[in-house]
Amino acid sequence: METDQQSPDAAPADPGAPLSDEVKAQRESDLRDLIELMRPSVQADGGDLQLLDFDVVTGEIDVQLVGACSSCAISSATLQGGVDRILRGRLDWVTEVRGGVDESADPYESAAMGHGGYVPK
Repeated sequence: METDQQSPDAAPADPGAPLSDEVKAQRESDLRDLIELMRPSVQADGGDLQLLDFDVVTGEIDVQLVGACSSCAISSATLQGGVDRILRGRLDWVTEVRGGVDESADPYESAAMGHGGYVPK
C-alpha cells in the first residue's frame, strides 16, 4: 500500500494548495540558518548581512548589506552573485531576492571600517 505523505520541506503536490504551518516553520528555519551561514563571510570583509523581511509562501526575501558594505563598490555583486545565488540554489521555494545597502550609513565611517572592521551589534 502506497502512502501520499511528503516530507515537511517538500513543496505541496498542488502548487495552489496552502502550505501547512509545519512547512512554513521549516522554510523559515532553513532561511534563517542559511543567512547565519553566510554572515561570517560578509563580516570578514567589514560588513554584515541582515534579513529584513520574507514570505515563505511567495518565496520573496528582502536582505540588506550594512557596515563596510555600504561604501563597497562590489556590494551589488555580493547581493547578486552571492546572496541571491546561494538562497535560490539551496532553497527551492525562493522566487525573488531583493537587496540593498544601508544608505543611511556615513560613507566615510563605512569606508573606515575597511577589511574586517565591522562588529555587529
